[in-house]
Amino acid sequence: MDVKKKVTISDVAEKAGVSKSTVSQYINQRYRYMSSETKERIEQIIQELNFRPNDNARNLKVKKTKVVGILVANILHTLSTEIIQTVDERLQQNGMKAFVCNSADDPEKEKEYIDLLIAKQVDGIIIFPVGNDYTVYNYLINYSIPIVFVDRLVDGVTTDSVLLDNHAASFLAVSSLADKGHVNIAFFTLPIEFPITPRIERIDGYKKAMAACQLALREELIFSLAKDQIHDALQACLNLNTPPTAIIAGNDLVLLQILTFLKKNEISIPENMAVIGIDNVPYAELYDPSITTIAQPIHQMGLKAAELLLERINKKVQNPFITYRFAPEIVERKSI
Repeated sequence: MDVKKKVTISDVAEKAGVSKSTVSQYINQRYRYMSSETKERIEQIIQELNFRPNDNARNLKVKKTKVVGILVANILHTLSTEIIQTVDERLQQNGMKAFVCNSADDPEKEKEYIDLLIAKQVDGIIIFPVGNDYTVYNYLINYSIPIVFVDRLVDGVTTDSVLLDNHAASFLAVSSLADKGHVNIAFFTLPIEFPITPRIERIDGYKKAMAACQLALREELIFSLAKDQIHDALQACLNLNTPPTAIIAGNDLVLLQILTFLKKNEISIPENMAVIGIDNVPYAELYDPSITTIAQPIHQMGLKAAELLLERINKKVQNPFITYRFAPEIVERKSI
């Protein structure tokens, strides 16, 4: 008597023209990124082949892959590249590999990479979030993939997070300039249309620090704009009746734009303009004059992110999720 071959999830995937991961997501009713056409096609093939999910493994991922995803918001940031290196070293010590993706500050691209990482069946993901759609990240949590946020928080998502005490970073910058006698201090950062945590918190910290130092807050000296608009904004800033005598760069990419503008316009540092950058960068010490920066303890932050994820992956902890804030440190050089 012929024994009928049992239909497998691979058979369904092959006939439907999709991956096994996609079929698994359909079976487990995880449809967020699945088109109606794909759902209908999979359902049709399941009925045609008389496939019974209850008789098969509902969870395609039956063992660890020893691969972790690192999804960065923008790989151009010094913070991103250094944390990738630290996390990768820590993972290798545990026999694991890192799969790095760059969202390039694009929420749609981030969603595509999340789909890819799910398909790769990574054991966990370290994320520098780009968007503010909590459903995207909760989708991963619902899929039982451990995640750790770095540098940013997202309202509506509860997970372990690692980031700088951004208010303290701004306070260090403002108070250091105030101690040098500066009263009119400008603050430049990248756009805040999306509520990117460090940008929002550093602006807020700047405002509170100005008040604490008993300095008048001038809204016309606060800038949140794209990189290619910074030079024009700086020129407009210098044309004010009372221009600033000091500038705080909200991150490393902004600092580079400011230094380029000042050099091009032969504005001497610190004689004509004092400069502090939040985020330490390799070229800060080499620039002439060397640039005072507010440094993040990047190595410690990267280690904490890796260890938190490894603990969740290995289910060694069932503790509540915690947001870890790291203290900044001023690296005084010659630009103030």
